[in-house]
Amino acid sequence: MLAANEITLRLLCLLLVFSALESKDNILFITVDDLRPALGCYGDTMAYTPNIDDLAKRSMLFTNAYVQQALCAPSRNSFLTSRRPDTLHLYDFYSYWRTAAGNFTTLPQHFKENGYHTKTIGKIFHPGVSSNWSDDQPYSWSEAPYHPPTEHYKEASVCPQTDGTFGRNLVCPVEVKFQPGGSLPDLQSLDEAIKFLRAQPNASLPPFFLAVGFHKPHVPLKYPTKYHLHPLESVQLPSARQRPSALPTVAWNPWTDLREREDVAALNVSFPFGPIHDDYARLVIQSYYAAVSYIDDLVGQMLSELKAVGLSNNTIILLVGDHGWSMAEHGEWSKYSNYEVSVHVPFIIHVPALTNSVALQQKEYLSSSALVELVDIFPTLVELADLPVVPPLCPVNSSLVKLCTEGISVVPVIQDAVFRRVQGNETRNQHLEREWKTGVFSQYPRPGLFPTVKPNSDKPRLKQIKVMGYSLRTLRHRYTEWVPFDRQKFEPDWKYVIARELYDHQLDPAENMNIADRSVMSYTVQTLSQQLRAGWRYSLPKHMLAMNSSTENRNISRARRTEQ
Repeated sequence: MLAANEITLRLLCLLLVFSALESKDNILFITVDDLRPALGCYGDTMAYTPNIDDLAKRSMLFTNAYVQQALCAPSRNSFLTSRRPDTLHLYDFYSYWRTAAGNFTTLPQHFKENGYHTKTIGKIFHPGVSSNWSDDQPYSWSEAPYHPPTEHYKEASVCPQTDGTFGRNLVCPVEVKFQPGGSLPDLQSLDEAIKFLRAQPNASLPPFFLAVGFHKPHVPLKYPTKYHLHPLESVQLPSARQRPSALPTVAWNPWTDLREREDVAALNVSFPFGPIHDDYARLVIQSYYAAVSYIDDLVGQMLSELKAVGLSNNTIILLVGDHGWSMAEHGEWSKYSNYEVSVHVPFIIHVPALTNSVALQQKEYLSSSALVELVDIFPTLVELADLPVVPPLCPVNSSLVKLCTEGISVVPVIQDAVFRRVQGNETRNQHLEREWKTGVFSQYPRPGLFPTVKPNSDKPRLKQIKVMGYSLRTLRHRYTEWVPFDRQKFEPDWKYVIARELYDHQLDPAENMNIADRSVMSYTVQTLSQQLRAGWRYSLPKHMLAMNSSTENRNISRARRTEQ
């Protein structure tokens, strides 16, 4: 029997949940391009992010959140449809899922079809072919997408050089007033967001789903000079800045996007493994953190406006990065890999009357180390908004299924964290972690076994892909298998493993030691290989079968028979 005080606490949590959901909350969905967890609220001591940290004090932080592929278009299409790259048939920038895979309903489309006014500002879908040159219009948005006019100048030669000229650099602090158009894209996106919010406080208007996508800290690292807040002498370099000897060549990304920048090209770094020297590495890292502080300031201004117009108490806020970014770890830069620094992202969610009511009671952030993925965003926001139609779990072949999810709602994890805080129990809920997902999945394609410029091994086109690296992250390990890939069937060939990677995060959180070939790890490799090959369905929480409808149960059972 539950003690009376525990029953009371559980009822309190339920009341908090219901009070949060009794009216139609607005949604503010913030994506930040190339943002790893370089935030103060995630314990990064180099970060200066007071506004996002303040949001985190009123929110739930997921410390183990992962993307499905560390590249803009595949990642964004994945979390906006709640389907994984192999389902979308997209690993590059050059196909549109509605024609290449299936007419899948998107996250904003589902809210639009359920009475929400949906608007996109900046970079939410990746522009170009992968969103049909239209940000998925007319399906996803209630009005025309807003792209800042100064995006036209994103590759302009405006970065100050050491000789007094201007070029296309990686490191690019600028004076805004001297920029083409007199502004920068993210500043214009902020202005558009504020304009939209000021028009909303009207009881007759429908609830809104506002998606705001900030471009920085994506390269070039172009930001106003006033955000130089990190003294160069305080910039810390990772301890291991060389390619690990046990790293398979197929796993290496040669950061071709950085090498194309004039300042980096002038360093004459050897291809593909030559490192950027320490002095310039510090400058790049300093600029990355400056760009993050720049975006933090814009997020703060937007949230201040949300409060000023009286909408902060009925707006769910979610902030994520679309993937991470390497900063000299293992001698690598940028994304384009399955390393932790490339696929690990911030995931901060604020739920009025739920997280706000308890998070400020303690100095510590309300957080969970449960494993989550960005494909979980879709079902999570649908549940929090209490939409009448909840996307079911996708069947194995979902090409004809418009609405389904390859993720799960993380609301139970939020509820558990709230309950534990109200209860005064701040220890990790290891039982929940064991009963939650046992693994999360990422992948990255390669055109061959050795890094190349042509084809670009960082960004191969579908027709060039020969190898796929499938990566499994558990609470303790990261395990990756590089295998031949059939680009006609969009399937791996598990019969032949080209290379393996295994990292023990308990002993090696920086993933510097690939221990896959050590005999003492053979059982661990065998176990993780089975889990990886079984796929994401078999890493779902144990209770999922009981929670799903009988139809979904049959889909999962059919999936198991098919995959055996």
